[in-house]
Amino acid sequence: MSHFLQEWGVTRVTFEQDPEPIWQDRDMKVKSLCERQGVECIEKVSHTLWDPHRIIEENGGSPPLTYAAFNQVAEIVGLPEKPVPNPDFEGISLPVETDHDQKYGIPTLSSLGIEPESEEQASPCCRYMGGETKALKLLLSRLENEKKAFALDLSLPNQLYPDLVGMPMSLSPHLRFGSMSIRKFYWALRCSYAQVHPNSPIPASITSQLIWREYFYCMSVNNPKYNCMEGNPICLNIDWYNNEENFKRWKEGRTGFPWIDACMRQLVQEGWIHHVCRHAVSCFLTRGDLWIDWQKGLEVFDRYLLDADWSVCAGSWMWVSSSAFENVLQCPRCICPVRYGRRMDPTGNYIRRYVPELKDMPMRYLCEPWKAPLKVQEEANCVIGIDYPAPMVDHREASKECKEKMERIKNQCKGVPHVAPTNETEVLSYMWLRKNTVENIEESIHETCSHLNTVSL
Repeated sequence: MSHFLQEWGVTRVTFEQDPEPIWQDRDMKVKSLCERQGVECIEKVSHTLWDPHRIIEENGGSPPLTYAAFNQVAEIVGLPEKPVPNPDFEGISLPVETDHDQKYGIPTLSSLGIEPESEEQASPCCRYMGGETKALKLLLSRLENEKKAFALDLSLPNQLYPDLVGMPMSLSPHLRFGSMSIRKFYWALRCSYAQVHPNSPIPASITSQLIWREYFYCMSVNNPKYNCMEGNPICLNIDWYNNEENFKRWKEGRTGFPWIDACMRQLVQEGWIHHVCRHAVSCFLTRGDLWIDWQKGLEVFDRYLLDADWSVCAGSWMWVSSSAFENVLQCPRCICPVRYGRRMDPTGNYIRRYVPELKDMPMRYLCEPWKAPLKVQEEANCVIGIDYPAPMVDHREASKECKEKMERIKNQCKGVPHVAPTNETEVLSYMWLRKNTVENIEESIHETCSHLNTVSL
């Protein structure tokens, strides 16, 4: 970088603050280099709606304990700044040398040794396109969809009635890479609601997903172990199973549950899946059916998701697995991969697209094809156990065992807050408390764990 500063005659460097701890060493090195070279360095908060350090300061020096508490602190801080007007580039000429691409061009994936893992990945059904132009066009389409919902007094319409086979409406990859301003998105949603309901207060629900993003960023700021279980002061150290075969079947979309398999195959093929799909596969892997470590799932999401974000992705996995973020563990009934699949994919088009083995299976049996009579399976050219795997677990039994274990953990962990400590003394005492709590949990659920491990095979 020092070479470029001198070659280009740089006098000022500006960049967007990235508050996540994994990037802090990089940013400090850039600031130090600029100082040595006599280059002005300007850092601005724009990747998040609020400066997370300000939120922590207003909360007394530690991150807000829960999502609700975060909202209370954010209300004290005030609404995020509005986006600045679009810049005017008229009259600005940037010289481009003839060998620019040779010097500064972005290398191709092939030149980096990265090739598609499958034919489906090389030619996906839905291809996500990057860049600000695409992001702004997608934003306009998204806002039209939102306005229709606002007129019916609904919010987050694509969560209630997701279009799983249409082009993705999510802007999360653009937020991840900075081709869409988070403040522009936030204020566009508020302005759209005000246009539909000019005399009504703006409900928090219309921007709730963006606020969850802020909350996870805030929780990760001073926690370099945020994406880990061991050594992470906000995460319960649970004795998850280490079953590589079950994990592999989940990752490859061979669980025998068509809804789960469709979600996982789309993830690997296209680099994106809807929020309802993420929730389903995460619950299935962890506290719902397989009782496998959430860190394993995080590795898969980090590898394939276009919008994989260090703070948000890890935060979502800890939350879904009931490992963090509440005073007392919330353990609602886990997602049923059959009933939830029917609800989210009522036409069956999504499953038929991503699990083509079942494309001719009657809708009645599509989400649980193992219940179809053999004659029906043969007519659909999909015999369970031969053309498509049988379910890897008995969901009713597996989920029952998982729930019992989670309830025991919940009872053992009452009084153990899910919040990052603020100093070294608190860290040591906090980790000691978690270690001893989990040791008691492991001893009390050993017999149950052994039984479920047999079921999972």
